[in-house]
Amino acid sequence: MATEIHTLPLSTGEVIFYRTAGSPTLPVLLLLHGFPSSSHQYRHLIPLLCSTHHIIAPDLPGFGFTTVPADYTYTFATLTTTLLSFLNALSIIRFGIYIFDYGAPVGLRLALLRPTSVTAVISQNGNAFTAGLTSFWDPVKALWANDTPQIREELARAVLTLEATRWQYEDGASAERVAGIEPEGYTLDYALMSRAGGKGIQLGLLKDYATNVELYPEFQRWMRDSGVPVLAVWGGNDKMFGRAGAEAYKEVGGEVVLLDGGHFLLETHLEEVVEVLKGFLNRVSYAP
Repeated sequence: MATEIHTLPLSTGEVIFYRTAGSPTLPVLLLLHGFPSSSHQYRHLIPLLCSTHHIIAPDLPGFGFTTVPADYTYTFATLTTTLLSFLNALSIIRFGIYIFDYGAPVGLRLALLRPTSVTAVISQNGNAFTAGLTSFWDPVKALWANDTPQIREELARAVLTLEATRWQYEDGASAERVAGIEPEGYTLDYALMSRAGGKGIQLGLLKDYATNVELYPEFQRWMRDSGVPVLAVWGGNDKMFGRAGAEAYKEVGGEVVLLDGGHFLLETHLEEVVEVLKGFLNRVSYAP
């Protein structure tokens, strides 16, 4: 089944760009992308899951092709509120979540707001434990502690460049796997990040990520207490969210699978991830 592309205007002014496939009668699986990407990162995964699930993959505000009013405030709280409005507009009540990178705190914040709606959690390098924060985050923590123009400029030079974006895709994978990465992924990510105001939005979200760390214990409590099935499938060589962040999911009863890849695992290990996903989804069930 072909992936469809839609836009959905919300009453609050946002226009959500999203990809979807699969019959609406099937269980819903919500794919939430990370930094600095968009629903484009799921372009190859969607067709492989849509025979058994109704797949919905939106672009979050500040990413991809979603547009928002000029006075939109970019925080993880507002991204979650917008996502909730999007789901309400589509009349989506129960759904599993596939969370990656920034998609993890957004999806888990959503679970805190609608604790009985989220029926399964698949975290692919989507952190929810302080153990997963590697030294990559040290410059970001400096921003959390002291938000100055100099620190912002240094962080932008370190993180918000084409080279840094490509590094996220390639690091941690073998040379053979890296050779197969499609360059349009990181090229598109950087091009969209470079739109007017885009890097300022990303610096603001990096600063606001501290609020997610504060919520980590709440995310963990919900996963532990809800009984929702949890899978962490992880590129074990990820230098942004380390393998300790994957192993920590065992503390909330999650299954953990480590693969020999890096952060953008779907770009290098798609077949292996799909095999793990299908095995997990075949063992759990949830109503549409």
